[in-house]
Amino acid sequence: MLCLAGHLNHPQRLALAGEIHARPFMVIEAPAHVSHLAIHAGDGELAHDRLLAALCARFGVAAPAAGAQHFFHDFGHFRLKWEGHTEFSTFSFVETAEESSDFQRTALRHVPADWLALLQSSVIVAAHLIAERGTPLGIDDKRLKRLFPVPPLVGSQVLSDGEIWTDFQVGPDGFSKFLLRDTGLRESQMGRLVQRICEIETYLMMALLALPLARDGAVLLQAIEEDLTALGARMSGLDVDGQAEDLLREISRLDARVRAQSFRTGYRFSAAQAYDRIVGARIGELREQRIEGVPTIGEFMERRLAPAIDTCVSVAARQEALAARINRSNDMLRTRVSLAQERQSQSVLESLNRSAQRQLQLQQAVEGLSVVAISYYGIGLAGYALKALKGWGLDIPVDQVIGLLMPLVAMATWLGLRRLHRHLQPAKH
Repeated sequence: MLCLAGHLNHPQRLALAGEIHARPFMVIEAPAHVSHLAIHAGDGELAHDRLLAALCARFGVAAPAAGAQHFFHDFGHFRLKWEGHTEFSTFSFVETAEESSDFQRTALRHVPADWLALLQSSVIVAAHLIAERGTPLGIDDKRLKRLFPVPPLVGSQVLSDGEIWTDFQVGPDGFSKFLLRDTGLRESQMGRLVQRICEIETYLMMALLALPLARDGAVLLQAIEEDLTALGARMSGLDVDGQAEDLLREISRLDARVRAQSFRTGYRFSAAQAYDRIVGARIGELREQRIEGVPTIGEFMERRLAPAIDTCVSVAARQEALAARINRSNDMLRTRVSLAQERQSQSVLESLNRSAQRQLQLQQAVEGLSVVAISYYGIGLAGYALKALKGWGLDIPVDQVIGLLMPLVAMATWLGLRRLHRHLQPAKH
């Protein structure tokens, strides 16, 4: 037989193949007691593997290697199945027991009390399950009323030959309770049914973690919307030119509040929707059939979980819409400020143009005076020259020659200035 050499495999092939079989169903045969704990550790203060290691140490069992995601072991009095997830880990304790009519004897009684004390406000799910064989029960059964006294009673036929009864209530002992009945299930179906119920309860609570954030977020968003509305009124009713800096500072503050809220809730809302999809998938795998007079698990979740998820989705959409409104207000204000600045710039340019025109007029007046002054000094110099020539014996009518030179000098001076002006004009451009 041809074998594939190990070095031919992709580096992740075996690890990925292992993930497919990472969380197998436990083999559970009725009658049995199951206690299920889900330990939330989203804040990072509680290490999942440390809790498992502490439990294994109490019973002298070798704990799995660090980083393991699942663990199964028979501890004698009970079997343990542990699974590690991103935000939580689950401990399922299974005890094969005789038929039991109530939840007085549970698999969790074998767990040391000091280990339970390590959980310290981290238990998000605690449930007891009874797995038993028998015939289908009716809703008027006295035992059901004794086990689940607080309405509403929830029940359904599952996997064709099984029953589930519960009220999804957390009892005075801190545990929710489920009664699972084997009325003809095939081999391994009870184990799959137990795991599905534990997963539904766990993912239900993990999804609901987002609801308090959604409620608090709705109050905060309402306050921000009111501030934004008031800001819009100020923008339309006040002089933006004079209030621009204050308004921009206020918009930036509102934007920072919305972004901070989005950062706080974004992951939680996304996780809630993912958990909700898992709950829906697990309920679908139960293949529920109605028992007349009581709602099914699917119907119960539709009335209780769906509104909570819708609230989270609504608040998330409201956050995005509010952020978009703030951005539009910011853009509008900046546009108005830009227009005001352009008007101011245009006014400055017009003022500079008027100043330039006045300077040009003044320059032209000065040029006229300059022609007169230069001509005056030019004629004076010419007069001195003529007088000197006359003193040397030349018979020159000085006054007459100066009179003739006056317009010529003035014209020559004016033409010279104009030429100089034309010569310098290109340099200005």
